[in-house]
Amino acid sequence: MKKSLSKQWMHSTGFITLLVVLRTLIGWHFLYEGLAKFFSPEWSSASYLILSRWLFADFFHWIAANPTALAIADGLNIIGLIMIGLALMTGVWARWASMAGMLLLGLYYISNPPFIGFEYGMPTEGHYLVVNKNLVELAALGLFAFLPSHYLPGLGRLMSHFWQSYKASPQTEPVDNSKRELVKNLAIVPVLGGFVYAVLKKQGYFSQEEAQLQEVDAVTSATMKSFNFSSLQDLQGEMPRSKIKEVELSRLILGGNLIGGWAHARDLIYASSLVRAYHSEAKIFETFMLAERCGVNTVLTNPLLCNVINKYWQQKLGKIQFISDCGGKDLLAMIQKSIDNGACACYIQGGVADTLVAEGKFDLMNQALELIWQNGLPAGIGGHRIETIKSSVNAGLVPDFWMKTLHSHDYWSAEHRREHDNVWCYDPQQTIEFMESLPQPWIAFKTLAAGAISPEQGFRYAFNHGADFICVGMYDFQMVDDVNLACNILSQPIQRNRPWRA
Repeated sequence: MKKSLSKQWMHSTGFITLLVVLRTLIGWHFLYEGLAKFFSPEWSSASYLILSRWLFADFFHWIAANPTALAIADGLNIIGLIMIGLALMTGVWARWASMAGMLLLGLYYISNPPFIGFEYGMPTEGHYLVVNKNLVELAALGLFAFLPSHYLPGLGRLMSHFWQSYKASPQTEPVDNSKRELVKNLAIVPVLGGFVYAVLKKQGYFSQEEAQLQEVDAVTSATMKSFNFSSLQDLQGEMPRSKIKEVELSRLILGGNLIGGWAHARDLIYASSLVRAYHSEAKIFETFMLAERCGVNTVLTNPLLCNVINKYWQQKLGKIQFISDCGGKDLLAMIQKSIDNGACACYIQGGVADTLVAEGKFDLMNQALELIWQNGLPAGIGGHRIETIKSSVNAGLVPDFWMKTLHSHDYWSAEHRREHDNVWCYDPQQTIEFMESLPQPWIAFKTLAAGAISPEQGFRYAFNHGADFICVGMYDFQMVDDVNLACNILSQPIQRNRPWRA
């Protein structure tokens, strides 16, 4: 009796309807994900893959770093999502689609599982613990993978009924081709039609206003455009490197100001808070990994970011090295903190050095250099003013490298001579001329005047006028373009008076 009731319940209209709705919802999700990626040419799975650190992490990282493999993976991902989604919504080959969907979701889950200790700081979606939507949908598809293909209504069952009717002989049991059966199997058609309409409407096909907005001149502030930026598959060259003592550095070094929230945005008082909000721990990790994939192997930053960098290493996300500016109230303490937290080199931060030189505290600067050397690291001196560098040289200080600002004054706010947060290299010509005489390597920073100068102009200016390395603050969406630009500049003959010192 219980078996009979159970069987009746499994074949009840309500239960079957519930299964069809579940299959349709999952199909809707797959199909929309596939179409959304298809309609977004800038989409890439690279950022998802480089965050992988569980099973097959090395393989996923290889795909992300290989443009051809990444293009193939992205294409297969889009095609798979669309085909699986269509099959689940219509019920055509739903069992095979369910199996394929389980495989795809399994790969998603394996690459970035929501396990304890695998968090990246602020989560991008939800607060998952072991179970996430990928695992839930995978389990649901397991049900459809084992259900007989004719069990649920849909276009697949309708096609099967037509085929059986065509093959049927007079002796075989008649196939149910009633109007009721036809209606049940065609019930998905309005849903599919609604889906197509919704997608096209979202893409702006039915909105004259949206179409007009997309045609607005790109310089208009109200222009509605997608946010396109280059991905790893657009990477064009290999970043050159050189050494300061035994430490190998990429010629382009990632500056830490944006990551730490020091925007130097002139009169925009909200900018520092904005960049801090953007750079969640997850975004910092993603930026570091992207930098390493692009060949940028070093970040230059303040000791305040030591904990984040150490966590990045501990979680085996990458090996990016960091140069510490040792900035803070207690110079020697900040140097020791930087050394204890794995800095590959240390220097006296430009603003700190400017102050110490102005106060004549060269003994303290010498103590700082000695402390760094005692721990086997390259030691440097920074400066915003060329007088800081000149006075250090005159005082007999001989660091392993110099950190000196360098940018032209070819931007409008540089003409405001009062000291605002708008000029960092007060006399670029004096800087160029004096730095020519120094035999130590030179890392130029503030080369873009905190975003006032284009990378094309700023990079060329710095390398042409003697910099051995440039330190540049970069958002993740600027990384590939900036690396391509630096590689292009460095691959060409550079006319510079100062010989390469590294």
